Amino acid sequence: MPRLTKIYTRTGDAGTTALIGGLRVKKNEMRIETYGTADELSSAIGIARAEVAEIRRSRALDEAKAIDVAGQLDAWLAWTQDVIFNLGSELATPPGKAREGMPAIREDDAAALERAIDSAQKDLQPLPNFIHPGGSLAAAHLHLARTIARRLERALITLAEKEEVGADILRYVNRLSDALFVWARWINHALGVAEPLWVADTRPPA
Repeated sequence: MPRLTKIYTRTGDAGTTALIGGLRVKKNEMRIETYGTADELSSAIGIARAEVAEIRRSRALDEAKAIDVAGQLDAWLAWTQDVIFNLGSELATPPGKAREGMPAIREDDAAALERAIDSAQKDLQPLPNFIHPGGSLAAAHLHLARTIARRLERALITLAEKEEVGADILRYVNRLSDALFVWARWINHALGVAEPLWVADTRPPA
């Protein structure tokens, strides 16, 4: 594991950055955009985790269900941040430069998300309509993370048009946005917070 002994290096002052292996590229290249978006996604999940931690600390003892769901959700989100960091490492490595033992997205990572989605769905009723992001603060942050995951997926597809992107990465990020959507609904349900439904025939307030 790398040891961070110095935060600033001045090597990027001219607008370039180094990929794993030492190759320097411009900071606005698509590969940099993708793992920068992955970093943004992890940051959004970090905010959601902070709010989930507040739920675990503040809920009354008779709200054991909310505490239990918050604990399970935090475990999934912690794992997700680790996987996203592995994803970023993989994206920061030019094609053909990966070394043995480097962190990488695996096929079973997407399968794990599918298990998490199926488990959370058991507590949820089918949606009667489309919903807006919101409800509880934790759910709102998870919805924000979901939209960043979708943007990361779009960036990955753009990158894949020019460079190699592993199928396991694309599959995982696609499934992650689904998981974040379900997790947002799951925490709202556990807290007893209604989800804001889309009203197609909407009218302005009086």
